[in-house]
Amino acid sequence: MNISNKLTFLRIFLAFFCVGFVLVNTFLFHILALLLFLVASLTDFLDGYLARKHNNTTDLGKILDPIADKILIIGMFAAFVEIGIITAWMVIVILLREFIITSLRFYGLRKNIVLEAQRLGKHKTFSQVVGILVIFSFLICYDICPQANFTDFLRAWAIPVVMWYIIVVTLFSGASFFWQNRQAIKTF
Repeated sequence: MNISNKLTFLRIFLAFFCVGFVLVNTFLFHILALLLFLVASLTDFLDGYLARKHNNTTDLGKILDPIADKILIIGMFAAFVEIGIITAWMVIVILLREFIITSLRFYGLRKNIVLEAQRLGKHKTFSQVVGILVIFSFLICYDICPQANFTDFLRAWAIPVVMWYIIVVTLFSGASFFWQNRQAIKTF
């Protein structure tokens, strides 16, 4: 259990608190959820950086890191669905893509075939983090001043545009993953 794996476990732990705090749906808890989300996102960067820097990547880390990412991201989107900020079908699309790709990766690992993450997949994750931050911006602005034009803009335009962008990138990254790994997947 190295520091990178401990950071990954911390991200999973923080994810549950982030989701719970969003569901409380008050200003203070939105601020706390945002701060925890930022810390959890930072652990995602740090665990990979430290593992590479100290050359101590582990099989546990290779398996746990993407799972921790999915728990954090999908948990946040599910919480936003629950409080009525985004629609469920968008989260279902994201969830299906993650489930299919992660299942294929684990199946490949069992056969000693590594299905590499694609550059577009990293962009997908980044866009999801940005989307979550946009939604937090709306929640906090709305908590402070629900009648402000800025909150109307975020709810009516910014959140839908960002979520549609995330959906498009999610679908394209899934298609890219299948295309780039088509030879390896054929051996399954």
